[in-house]
Amino acid sequence: MRRLWILLLLSLLVTACATVIPLSASPTPLPTATSTVTVTVTLTVTPTVTETPSPTITPTPTRDYPPEGYGPSGFPSNVNPLTGLKVENPALLERRPIIVKVANLPRAYRPQWGLSLADHVYEYYIEEGTTRFAAVFLGQDAAMVGPIRSGRLFDHHLINMYRANFAFGSADARVRALLYNQSYANRLVIESACPPMCRYEPNGVNYLMTNTADLTTYINNRRLREGNGRQNLDGLAFDYDVPTGGQAARVAFVRYSAAIYNRWDYDPQTGKYARFSDTQNDLRQGLDEFYAPLTDRLTGAPITADNVVVLFVSHRYFSRQPEIIDIVFSGPDKAYLLRDGQMFALQWYRNALDQLFILVGPDGKPFPLKPGNTWFEIVGTSTQLTGGEGGSWRFTFQIP
Repeated sequence: MRRLWILLLLSLLVTACATVIPLSASPTPLPTATSTVTVTVTLTVTPTVTETPSPTITPTPTRDYPPEGYGPSGFPSNVNPLTGLKVENPALLERRPIIVKVANLPRAYRPQWGLSLADHVYEYYIEEGTTRFAAVFLGQDAAMVGPIRSGRLFDHHLINMYRANFAFGSADARVRALLYNQSYANRLVIESACPPMCRYEPNGVNYLMTNTADLTTYINNRRLREGNGRQNLDGLAFDYDVPTGGQAARVAFVRYSAAIYNRWDYDPQTGKYARFSDTQNDLRQGLDEFYAPLTDRLTGAPITADNVVVLFVSHRYFSRQPEIIDIVFSGPDKAYLLRDGQMFALQWYRNALDQLFILVGPDGKPFPLKPGNTWFEIVGTSTQLTGGEGGSWRFTFQIP
C-alpha cells in the first residue's frame, strides 16, 4: 500500500535528492536559444496506439556513405563516433563528451530542454518507480540543457565509458563519495558558479540549467591534470543499409512502473521513432495508460531517435531504505535494437571499464546502428518482452 501511495505522489513531488551546493556567484538566467524550430505534431491521445504523429520533417540523409559503413573503429576525424555522421564543426570532437543529468519527474518538468540535440540519451530506473535521463553531448552543443538533477551510482559507469565530463545536481552522500573518489573527480561539475550552471526561473519555477559550450570552457579553464582533447570512443558501428533478420517494430512500449511508462512510434516517412511519455499514473496495469508526444522546450522539435536500444542490465539493491539501485553495467547480456521499423535481437558486452559497450549480432560481429542519434532504455535482466503481433512490442521492467 505504501508503494502505491508513493507512485501516486510521484507526479507531484520531486524525487528526494541531496542538498545542492549554493551558488558562489550571482546567478543570471541562461540565454534563450537564438534559433527556434517549430514542429506541429497532430495526435489523438488514447490509451492504445491508434495513430502516429503527422510527419513534419523529411529526412535527407547523405548517401556518400562508405559501402562498409563506419566503425566500430577507425572513424575519420570529421565523423562523430557516437552517431556515425559527419559534423558541421569537427573541432567539437576534439573534447571529452559531456553528460548532463536531466529530470523526468515531476511531469511539470516536461518538456525538458536540449534533449533533441544530444547524441545519446539514457533512461534508467533510479528509485520508487521513477526514471531519470543522462544526455550525452559531443557533436553539437545545446544552449540550454535541463532541468538538471542529482547523480546516481549508474553514472559512474557512464562517466568511465564515455571518458566524459559530468554535470549533475549533487547526490546522496554515499553516491557522492563514490564519484569524488575516482580519477575523474576533477571532471565533475555541480552547482557552484554561473556560468556554467545557472538558475532559470520561467513562471516562477526554479530550474538548474547548463549550456554545454560553457561547460566545455569551464572544464578547460580548470587546467586539469588530464587532457580534455579527443577521446577514444570506438565501439559502435553504423550503416544506412538495413540489416536482415529483423522483425516488424511499428511501436515499442517500455513500462518502468505505474508512474513512468513510454512508447516509441515508428514513422516510415521520417525513418525515426517518436517518443511519447506518460501523462498520468496507471495503477491498473495498462488500462489507464495515456500518452503525449515529448518535445524539446529549447528547439520546439519532437523528441525522436534514429535508434532505440533496450539494454538488459543487472540491477541490485545497494540500499532498500532509502532505495538506492546499483546497475552493474558489465555484461554480457541481451539487447534489442529498433531501427527502420524493425527490431533486432542482439547481445552487448564491454571489453574494459573505460570503453563503450559493443553490440553484436547472432554471428558475433558488430551490428550496425542507423547513422544518427540513439536513445538507450536500461532495464533489468528479468524484464519481460511480450507482443510482436502487428509490430507492437512491450518491455515490462523488473528487478533484477
